[in-house]
Amino acid sequence: MSETITKSISDFFGEDVFNDAVMQARLPKKVYNALKKTMDEGKELDMATADVVANAMKDWAIEKGATHYTHWFQPLTGITAEKHDSFISPAKKDGKVLMEFSGKELVKGEPDASSFPSGGLRATFEARGYTAWDCTSPAFIRHDAAGAILCIPTAFCSYTGEALDAKTPLLRSMEALNTQALRLLKLFGNTTATHVTTSVGAEQEYFLVDRSKFLQRKDLIYTGHTLFGAMPPKGQELEDQYFGSIRERVGAFMKVVNEELWKLGVCAKTQHNEVAPSQHELAPIYSETNVAVDQNQLMMETMKKVAERQGLMCLLHEKPFAGVNGSGKHDNWSIISNDGINLLDPGKKPHENLLFQLVLVCLLKAIDDHADLLRESAATVGNDYRLGANEAPPAVLSVFLGEQIQDILDQIIASGNATSTKQSELLKTGVATLPDFKKDATDRNRTSPFAFTGNKFEFRMVGSSASIAEPNTVLNTITAEAFCEACDELEKADDFDAALKSLLKRYATEHQRIVFNGNGYSDEWIDEAAKRGLPNLKTMVDSIPSLTTEKAKKMFEKFGVFTAKELESRAEIKYEDYAKEVNIEARTMIDMASKSLIPSCVKYTKSLADTVIALKEAGADYSLAKENLDEVVSLVTSAKAALKALIADTDKAAALEAGLDQAAFYRDIIKNDMAALRAPIDTLEMIVDKDYWPMPSYGDLLFEV
Repeated sequence: MSETITKSISDFFGEDVFNDAVMQARLPKKVYNALKKTMDEGKELDMATADVVANAMKDWAIEKGATHYTHWFQPLTGITAEKHDSFISPAKKDGKVLMEFSGKELVKGEPDASSFPSGGLRATFEARGYTAWDCTSPAFIRHDAAGAILCIPTAFCSYTGEALDAKTPLLRSMEALNTQALRLLKLFGNTTATHVTTSVGAEQEYFLVDRSKFLQRKDLIYTGHTLFGAMPPKGQELEDQYFGSIRERVGAFMKVVNEELWKLGVCAKTQHNEVAPSQHELAPIYSETNVAVDQNQLMMETMKKVAERQGLMCLLHEKPFAGVNGSGKHDNWSIISNDGINLLDPGKKPHENLLFQLVLVCLLKAIDDHADLLRESAATVGNDYRLGANEAPPAVLSVFLGEQIQDILDQIIASGNATSTKQSELLKTGVATLPDFKKDATDRNRTSPFAFTGNKFEFRMVGSSASIAEPNTVLNTITAEAFCEACDELEKADDFDAALKSLLKRYATEHQRIVFNGNGYSDEWIDEAAKRGLPNLKTMVDSIPSLTTEKAKKMFEKFGVFTAKELESRAEIKYEDYAKEVNIEARTMIDMASKSLIPSCVKYTKSLADTVIALKEAGADYSLAKENLDEVVSLVTSAKAALKALIADTDKAAALEAGLDQAAFYRDIIKNDMAALRAPIDTLEMIVDKDYWPMPSYGDLLFEV
């Protein structure tokens, strides 16, 4: 990294990416134009062109020290996968090897598909699967202990064509949205747009802890979050961590992460301390959605690797520590045409912007019709610990619009058209040396799951460890459906203006229940949401059935995003994932409690008992020591009883057939057992002498970085 210090960012930004500039420089003009046509218009790439691209990519990679390449893909594990192949071809008679890479090797790979989650799409003996080059997401060089590796972003599908990954449905959803958005633009006389895509910026929250302390916590090692732990004397209540001065060790980590991401073409933009101690955030500039998905995976991988190299551990779990804020990943989403139109930009006079109004009411319809699907897209085991707490949106989907856009919606509901726009006011600080300036047209609502923030929506439910592929797949598809239905109606109208006015009023009226501009954390809102008939899917298990409703199957099949079989497979995978993850948590608690925590407390009990005996024999007052002993013995007894119950129920859960019933058992029984075991042990942590406590405390982890 020392070389980077002396360079400006522009000198090295994207230097490890096979980007447009590299392609223009290294590819014949005809080949470059053919590849761009494939990227921009989805035209098929012929093998002769692919051979030239592959050779140029190989030469570029070798110049950067690469000996291997990999098809970098995203199976249904939530993380990335890769298999490395060298460029070496068989030696000739002179004993030397050739370094080769063909178009066929670039375009298609064949990793084993049998050991990835498939939800029944693949049997164990059916091993064949294919990776297919996603040429719209640039290849890149990753440097690590394995050397320099050429990474080629790909999709992953089965031998029979079903999607076995997160990327394939995402790309399908982008095509569906593109088709329907172009129809929408044409209704308003736009003849220049040829492509519409969604643009995404994912704000990544995370915790940093000392690696040596991390390695003393089996719960962090096995599950990524703490399963036991009492709150330290100080938490986040002083609110001094948020946007506070960045500690030097953390700053050094951020610096290296930025430099590595910039080399990979990731526009890492904003970094700051978050609300909880040792919690931080890194946010990039927006990218086209599939690129943003790839870059967010790169961001998470890079943060974890850099942290380990610097004696830290990066925790991406949604709730590493009970009692302080968890981590999310706010998915900022907008719709952009290739001729420069942001369909979510209201402009200075949104009451005159009929295109924006139509897009707005279509989105309200989409989210109201498919709130269950959007909620499910953010469902993970870790997010169950976070959603609904006073740090994250509730599990109820609602849309925040703000004063200005809410006023536009109210006018549409009242009369079918808006005639005025609320203007922003001047902010006066009352300090002569500070400038007065115009406020934004509306405030922000940090408690809303889906909030309008000026020219985009921010989906705030997504968990910090999750891929953003599924949420954006759902967002794209439900929006495509709403656009399609609106276009079907408006395209056949004899009087477009009258039909548009009628549709705006109808959609706004029928779907206004999804709009809520108040405090999403309040109990009153949960009651109000129930009265409105909005779904409240509190857990991952509650939300999974939304994948396989007839409504969901019909929509996803209509737009070619998922087949019914693919949806059913994903539901099966998610039930199994839930059961497996909670089982690991339960068995980790059993291991920690039985082998470490309870034995340590028993040792402390013996120490207290010895003290009681000594005081008694000396004729001294031993009542306080006896009181302490009785309290510890009572808590240890409670912990042992809870441990016994957890062991028995975990064995019962493991014997159940995988699926909804097993997942529900883990949710309803095992999680309650885990809470029952945690309670006495966390109380014991506050009583037992620290010399007897076998692992670092919350205070050690959160404040000693």
